[in-house]
Amino acid sequence: MPEGAGQKLFGTDGIRGEAGRFPLDTTTVTRIGRSLALNLGRELGRAPRIMIGRDTRESGPQIEQALAWGAEGAGAVVQSAGVITTPGVAYITRTASFDAGVVISASHNPYQDNGIKVFSPSGRKLADDMERRIEADIASAIELSVESHERENTPDFLSDQAKAEKKHHQSYINYLVNEVALGSRFEGLRLGLDCSNGAASAIAPEVFTRLGSHAEVISAEPDGRNINDGCGSLHMESLQRLVIDRRLDLGIAFDGDADRALFVDEAGALVDGDATLLILGDDFKKRGLLGRNLVVATVMSNVGLEIAMRERGIELVRAQVGDRYVLEELLANQAKLGGEQSGHIIFPDISLAGDGIITAIEMLRAVQQAGVTLGRLAGQMTRYPQVLLNVRVAFKPPFETLPLVNAEIERLERELRDRGRLLLRYSGTENLARVMIEGKNEGEITEQANRLAQVIREVIGK
Repeated sequence: MPEGAGQKLFGTDGIRGEAGRFPLDTTTVTRIGRSLALNLGRELGRAPRIMIGRDTRESGPQIEQALAWGAEGAGAVVQSAGVITTPGVAYITRTASFDAGVVISASHNPYQDNGIKVFSPSGRKLADDMERRIEADIASAIELSVESHERENTPDFLSDQAKAEKKHHQSYINYLVNEVALGSRFEGLRLGLDCSNGAASAIAPEVFTRLGSHAEVISAEPDGRNINDGCGSLHMESLQRLVIDRRLDLGIAFDGDADRALFVDEAGALVDGDATLLILGDDFKKRGLLGRNLVVATVMSNVGLEIAMRERGIELVRAQVGDRYVLEELLANQAKLGGEQSGHIIFPDISLAGDGIITAIEMLRAVQQAGVTLGRLAGQMTRYPQVLLNVRVAFKPPFETLPLVNAEIERLERELRDRGRLLLRYSGTENLARVMIEGKNEGEITEQANRLAQVIREVIGK
């Protein structure tokens, strides 16, 4: 039985792990490629066409080759786009008649990690039932028709790779410039771009230069190990300094695979995903693009966003944390805009995959339309204080089955009314109850959180 047999491989964002170790060792990755191709082939009744792209991690080429070998061994036709953003792979998969797109990336994680994400042609991530079938194949140690990972010859998909990569990259860049920007030009706008030494390094600067802006670029020299290393959307300090020192209009930071973007205003202040949703929601409503006047965020979005949206006549619907859950709510509500504090924003009418470059184009257009600075737009949202307490518990019964806890929750919700928010949930990995309260007065919400935490300790505390 192979290492890890029977365990769950897929999380909310595909397969993640340390490169070279299960499930990202060469043998397992080859089996994943084979299983993906076999399962797609059964559904399609023919050999599937698979597109693969990767970010800049040094482990990417080896994982890509192993996956391609496994897929080709099962009869798939595989093509590589080389180093490209996650949404770039989703776009190529959709427009170039591929049956699946595979991204080799661990997004914002350090270079030692890597991952495998699979998209359908619609841009949605792999269906749960397909993930379970692949996991079952790995658990049963499916045999490879050829021990491809030991072959010395280059797999077919690597032949003429440079030409294919250039074609796909230009197709994606042209799409962003010509179709997403829809004729918008950002002449005279002075931008700072932090590409996180990742997949956006060779793409984002060309896009924003072609759109007329003056772009000063940092962290766009990947060496295989510097992806997300003190840069990008998790480390905004260098971009903040660049915007201030160079007196730029604003800054844009991507993560390693560029499916998210965060911003820096003209004064060097961070503009996160919540503020982005408010600015874009306001802009979309004014332009008649918001549909049902509804925006999707997550349970972790600040209550200040909800209040600001309400003041604008926009309903805020909350999803679980994770872009796949945001997308589910977007589609269920026929909404046009949703996202997370992390800067992962989704525009379903444009793409079902989050795209940091699309987010940036839409943000620049909103700033341009408003005729004021990014800082002024972001300042329209009041961010409320937040208190988060962890309470160790002996077990995890549903909260609604605990009368004393329910009574305290009802009391707190009456006190908070429309001026704050309570979120109570269990940790998914530890015996903890998490109490989160947001409100205008930090001292008041601290006292409220402690009251609820004490009741939980008395009832189910460990």
